[in-house]
Amino acid sequence: MKPHRPTREQLLAARGKTIRDIIAPRLKVLFVGINPSLYSAAMRHHFARPGNRFWPVLHAAGFTERLVSPWEERELLKKGYGITNLVAQATAAAAELTAEQFVVGGRRLSAKVRRYRPRVVAVLGVGAYRVAFARPHAAPGRQEQTLDGARLWVLPNPSGLNANYQMKQLVRLFRQLRHAVEGRAPRDAKADRY
Repeated sequence: MKPHRPTREQLLAARGKTIRDIIAPRLKVLFVGINPSLYSAAMRHHFARPGNRFWPVLHAAGFTERLVSPWEERELLKKGYGITNLVAQATAAAAELTAEQFVVGGRRLSAKVRRYRPRVVAVLGVGAYRVAFARPHAAPGRQEQTLDGARLWVLPNPSGLNANYQMKQLVRLFRQLRHAVEGRAPRDAKADRY
């Protein structure tokens, strides 16, 4: 059952809170958000804010057979996918984060990758990745370097506030990741949907 929307007081109280990782050893893909929104932290689920496109993009790109809701996020583990954040603390906007927070978050992510050994790490935020890992010219897609043995992908942030990427572009980029993970040809039956 979907929980009620958080109140203004609950949103304000969520500042600085964290959300539990959805993680297990040897995942196919560990998706890495920038940091939780106040809405997600208040709801205690990743990518919970209405308008966030993460769950619809996962479905449209073929990672899930149906549209999974934030309240069902642990279902991803059954498919070999997990979620964490580069910076654990919730803010009203990612723009509130400092470069130092991104760098520290990058080190924490590296430690997590060494511990859990995912095959692929997909950072969902090009700018955040550039700062956290000192790669100022990184572009979306597979990166040449690895992260502690994991293949590394950088994808756009699926937030509805990210106007630089429309749904069609997000689906195409996420689908490229799925095809690489599955070793499949770059086209499937859902390719024409967006």
